[in-house]
Amino acid sequence: MDATAGTVWGRAEQQDFRSRVRGTLLGAAVGDALGAPVARLDLDGIRAAHGPEGVVDLAPAYGRRGAVTHLTQLTLFSVDGLIRAQVRRDTGAWHPPTDLHRAYLRWAATQRDWGPDERRADDGWLAREEWLYARRDPARALLLGLGDATMGTLEAPKNPGEAGGEAAGRSAPFGLLVGWEPQLVVQLAVECATHTHGHPTGCLAAGAYAVIVHTLARGDSLDGAVQRALALLAARPGHQPVSEALQQALGAVRQGVPTPDRVAALAGGGTADRVVAAAVYCAMVGEDVRHGLRLAVNHDGPSALTASLAGGLLGALHGETALPPAWLAALEGRPTILELADDFAMEMTQGPALHTPAAASPAWLARYPRA
Repeated sequence: MDATAGTVWGRAEQQDFRSRVRGTLLGAAVGDALGAPVARLDLDGIRAAHGPEGVVDLAPAYGRRGAVTHLTQLTLFSVDGLIRAQVRRDTGAWHPPTDLHRAYLRWAATQRDWGPDERRADDGWLAREEWLYARRDPARALLLGLGDATMGTLEAPKNPGEAGGEAAGRSAPFGLLVGWEPQLVVQLAVECATHTHGHPTGCLAAGAYAVIVHTLARGDSLDGAVQRALALLAARPGHQPVSEALQQALGAVRQGVPTPDRVAALAGGGTADRVVAAAVYCAMVGEDVRHGLRLAVNHDGPSALTASLAGGLLGALHGETALPPAWLAALEGRPTILELADDFAMEMTQGPALHTPAAASPAWLARYPRA
């Protein structure tokens, strides 16, 4: 279903896709917000701060309830970069990793500047959202990788020893390219991971996560999505840690009632392979979205990252209507997330009506400049 390839989307298809896009982005953000207050705590610390059941509802972080971290910020810039790549395609310039890198540099500017610079007209509308100009504990690898204009590549990745999960944490939008073949989704996520997390484990975990979202967004089951990821990973050098972690997640599903210890065992030391596996497990065993996200938060591992990844999976699987309304109502940046999600869905389903090499909507180009 690729509008750029001439496929005609029916109304029901458009509505389902829009719901899954909204669900993925909102789900990832809600998981991020649920885990943000306890991102640096182990399970004992979580229970000491929030009671014996741990975190069961949104709690204050960064001075407000429902606040998100850098994970959500970067995910939004991933979406922005993907839309910009589609728009720039009209010019004959078609290299999405470059457009994503430029988008991540726009995020990096939000971490340095006091607020939007109206003189940079080619930044587009997302970079002018003032609420994004807040530093929310970004990992050092992100600041180093995006600290200059040099783009990481497969041949020369940034931070080649970095295997953390933050690259996976911004990769859900790649999975929403439902018109792309799965192997291309993996490739794009892997290439874009090299901008900040150059270790094969960090890159391949991002690719695995993106293609799991991709398979869910196409209407498959979570088990089927993980199997698809395993099949695609098998041909890639260095895949073993990621593949083994995902296999462990599938095995853990059959071990009985989920527990914080089981989630922590999967999350391990917090490397990308382990955190993606823990998120997959929480999404598979959760009785509903709320239960799955609580599992993803209340353990010894990285709470915000695990829950953000799990939320993206659950949103792609079930759509936006499955997400807890009370949590959405308190979510920081929700209007921006919805606006960006709807723009993405419109670009992917109706892009030729918005822009072609011969003509384009001035309003769309103001939002997503070709420069």
